[in-house]
Amino acid sequence: MSSSLRMIKETPKVRLRTHAINILNGNYEDFDTNKRDVATYPKEFDDDYDSSYLDSKTFMDKENISDSKSVGLYDSFEYDSKEADDEDSLESSVLAMQRARDAEKQRRLLAAQPIERVQEIDGKGRAYGHGGRKTASARVWIQAGEGMITINRREFLDYFPRDSDRDMIISPFVATHTCGKFDVTVAVEGGGITGKAGAIRHGIARALEKYNPEYRPPLKRLGFLTRDPRMVERKKVGHKKARKKPQWVRR
Repeated sequence: MSSSLRMIKETPKVRLRTHAINILNGNYEDFDTNKRDVATYPKEFDDDYDSSYLDSKTFMDKENISDSKSVGLYDSFEYDSKEADDEDSLESSVLAMQRARDAEKQRRLLAAQPIERVQEIDGKGRAYGHGGRKTASARVWIQAGEGMITINRREFLDYFPRDSDRDMIISPFVATHTCGKFDVTVAVEGGGITGKAGAIRHGIARALEKYNPEYRPPLKRLGFLTRDPRMVERKKVGHKKARKKPQWVRR
C-alpha cells in the first residue's frame, strides 16, 4: 500500500454537524461576558419563552447596544438610513406605476363608451352628407318629401340610365325602410358613372345618419357608411398600363 493511500486510511473522518442549531442555545463563550452573562442565560429556550428575559439585564443590556460595535450580534440593531431610503424610493415607484395603470384603465373605459350622436339639421330642415368613390365626390342634401331625386339639376332617370347604378343609389333608403320619404338634391363631380353612383350612395347614407341617428345600425352593418378605398392604380413609366409590360421580342 502506498504512503498516500495509507495516510488517507489512517486519517480519522470528521463528522460535521449538519442538523439545525437554535441560535439562542448555541455556545457564545467567545463573546464579551461583560455584555452578556452566560451563566444566568437559560439553557432550555424554545418558542414558548417568557418575554421577561428580553427586559432583563442578564439577557441584553439596552444601554450598551449603541456602544458595542465589536460584537456582530448587536450590529443588526443599528438603523440603516440607506436601506430606508431605498425602501421609500421603491414604494414611491410602485405607487407611481399603480397610478399610471389606473389612469390607463380609466382612459380605456371612457374610450369604450359609445359616442352620443345627435340630429344635425339646418334651418331649412335638411341633413347634409359628403360621399366619395374613386375620384368622384358628391354633396348630398336630404329633407322630408315625396322621394324626388335631383342630380346636378337633372332627373334621376336621365342621369343614370343603368338599373345597377340606380339600385346602388337607392339602397340606403331600402336598408332604412324610408323609400319615398325624402327628397334628395345632389351635386356630384369627377370620375365615371359608377364612381358617381358610389359617391352618391355614400353621401345619402351619411345624410340619413345625421337626419336620424337611429338609422346608423343598418347602414353600418351593410357598409354604406364606409368609403370604398379601392382606386385605379396609376400607370408606371415603361409600362403600357399600371402593370402591363410591353411584349418581349427576341429579334
